[in-house]
Amino acid sequence: MKRLRKRCRTFLEGFLLINLIWLTAHFLFHITVIPNPIDVYRNSGTLIADRIGIHILYSLWRIAAGLVLSLLVGVPVGMLMGYSARANRILYPLIYFSYPIPKTALLPVAMLLWGMRDGSKIAIIFLIIVFQIIVSVRDGIGQIDPVMYLVTVSAGATRAQIVRHVALPAILPELLTSVRISLGTALSILFFVEGYGTKYGMGYYILDAWSRIDYTGMYLGILVISVIGFALLAGVDLLSDRLCVWSRKQQE
Repeated sequence: MKRLRKRCRTFLEGFLLINLIWLTAHFLFHITVIPNPIDVYRNSGTLIADRIGIHILYSLWRIAAGLVLSLLVGVPVGMLMGYSARANRILYPLIYFSYPIPKTALLPVAMLLWGMRDGSKIAIIFLIIVFQIIVSVRDGIGQIDPVMYLVTVSAGATRAQIVRHVALPAILPELLTSVRISLGTALSILFFVEGYGTKYGMGYYILDAWSRIDYTGMYLGILVISVIGFALLAGVDLLSDRLCVWSRKQQE
C-alpha cells in the first residue's frame, strides 16, 4: 500500500509538472497548435461523445495480443539461446541484425501479409516487443549462478522443475523490465500503425483530430494515451512487486 501511494504521488507530481510546462509553452508561443490546457480539460466531455472507450479497447486489444505473442515466442527462444551455445551461435546474428531495423518501416510488408486490419498492427507490435524479450531472457539465463543448478539437481529436481524453480524466477525481473520498455514503445507507435485500415484505436483518434485541425481533441487523445501508458506501467510494477519480492528487498 505504501508503494502504491508513492506511485500515485509520483504520477500526480509528474502530471502537474507536464501541465505547468504545457501552460508555459502556451503563453510563451501563443499559437493554436499549443492550446491552453485549461481549455482542453473543459472540453473533456467530448471524449464520451466520441466513444473514447471503444478506441481505448481496440488499442489495448492490439497491444495485449502483440505482448502475449511476444512472450509465447520470446521466452522459449531466449531460454534456448541461454542454455544452448549452438543455438545462440546460430540465432545471435539473426537477432542482432533484425533488432535495429525500424519496425514501422515494415508496416507495408505486414499489410501485404496480414491485411490492413488488426493482423498487420499486431504484427508490428509483436516485432517491436519480441526482440527485447529474447535478449533479456537470454541474458537473464546467463547470469544464473551455476551453484543454483547444482543444489536443485542434487535435490533430485527434474529438468522441468529446474526451469520452473530456478530459470523462471531468475529471468523474471529482467523480463518485466523488458516488458515495461516494450509497452512504452508499443504505445508510442500506435499513432503510426493505427492510422491505416481502421476507424478505431487511440492512434486513429489522435491522427483524425490532427487531420481536422482539432488540436483540442488531439491533445485530449494524447492525455488519454498517457494515462493508459501510466496505468499499464504501474500494473507491471505491481506485478513485479508481487512476483519478485526477493529483487525488491535487494533494492531496498
